[in-house]
Amino acid sequence: MQLLGGLSPEEFLKEYWQKKPLLIRNAWSNFPELIDYARLAELAQHEDVESRLIEYKGGHWKAESGPFRPSRFARLAETDWTILVGNVNHLVPHIADLLYQFNFLPYTRLDDLMISYAPPGGSVGPHYDSYDVFLLQVGGKKRWQISSDDASGFIEDAPIRVLKEFHPEQEWVLEHGDMLYLPPMYAHHGVALEPGMTYSIGFRAPKTQEIAGKFLEFLQDELCLEGMYSDPQRQPTAKPAEIDSEFVGQIGEMLKNITWNDETIRRFVGSYFTEPKPHVFYNQPDEPLDFDDFAAEIAKGGIMIDAKALMLYEADRVYANGEALEFEPEALPWLQKLADQRKLPAANYPESLITILYECYEYGYLQLS
Repeated sequence: MQLLGGLSPEEFLKEYWQKKPLLIRNAWSNFPELIDYARLAELAQHEDVESRLIEYKGGHWKAESGPFRPSRFARLAETDWTILVGNVNHLVPHIADLLYQFNFLPYTRLDDLMISYAPPGGSVGPHYDSYDVFLLQVGGKKRWQISSDDASGFIEDAPIRVLKEFHPEQEWVLEHGDMLYLPPMYAHHGVALEPGMTYSIGFRAPKTQEIAGKFLEFLQDELCLEGMYSDPQRQPTAKPAEIDSEFVGQIGEMLKNITWNDETIRRFVGSYFTEPKPHVFYNQPDEPLDFDDFAAEIAKGGIMIDAKALMLYEADRVYANGEALEFEPEALPWLQKLADQRKLPAANYPESLITILYECYEYGYLQLS
C-alpha cells in the first residue's frame, strides 16, 4: 500500500504497529479538495462540531472551545496558534473516504479524522497520546520532533497536556502528502513552518475503567435477578447502628447472582463500539420515501452508511449505533457486506434486506447513494 509507504498491512502491523514510529513520504495525494483554513474556520462556527483554538502567548498556553464567532478569528495573530476540528469525517464525504482507507484495521479501533490548521509557529506543544495516530501533512510544511521519553509529566497549570520537558530523538520536516505514524505514549512536537493542515487519524483505545463502567451500565438492562433481602432469623441487637457481618454476608450472596458470559460480552461490545458520541445527531429524511420507492432507488443507485454512523457484526448479529438490528437470516450476508464496505451497489435486493435497510434509512443511519 502506498498509504503505508509500500509496506503491506501485514508488514506494517508486524514491524511498526504499537511498536515504533514510521515516516512515510508521499503517503497520500488523492485529495478531491483541500480543507483549507477558511473551510475549517467555517466548520468551527457550528454548534454540533467539536473545535478548539490553541494559542501560545507570552510564554503561556491558552485554549478555547468552539463554536466560535467569525470575529474571534479576525483577532488572531499572524503566528503561534492552531485551530482544530474533530470528526471531520462526519462532515465531509471525501474525508470519510480517506479515513476508511485505514480499513486494514478493524472499525472497532478506528475513531475519527481531526484536522488542524496552523500558520508559521503554530503548535499544540510537546505531548503524547494514549492511542495510535497517523499524522498526514496537507499543504505547507511542518517540523515534527519525536521522543520515546515521556516521563517528565505535564505542566500543571496549562489548559492542554504539554510536557514539562521534551528531549527530541528524531526530527523530520513533513511536506504535502507525507505522513508520520506514532504508537501510543510516544512524545511528539509539531511546529508549522508554513501555513498548512495536519490530518490526524486517531484510533480508539478506551481505558479499562471506562469499559468497566459502560459494561456495568449495559448489565443494568440485561439483569433480571430473582428474590429480595430477608432475615426471618433476626435476633435483637444492642448496637442498632452497627453494620453486622451477617448482613454484609447476605448482601454479598445477593451480588454473586450478577454473572455474565462471553455472549453477554459480545453483545456489549457490539453495542458500545457502535454507540455514537454524545454530540452526534442523525438527520432523518424530511419527507422519507415510501417502501416501494425506497426499494426502487436502491435498485438504481445503491445505498451507503451515513458518515456519522457505524455498523459492526459478529456471528449472526449486526449492530448499528448502539443497537442490535432485528432482521431475517437471509439478509445477514448483505448486512455484513454493507458493514465492511459501508455501501451496497445498485441491485434488486430481497425484500427481507430492504425491510431492515428501510428502517435504518428512516432513522437517518443510511443514505441513498
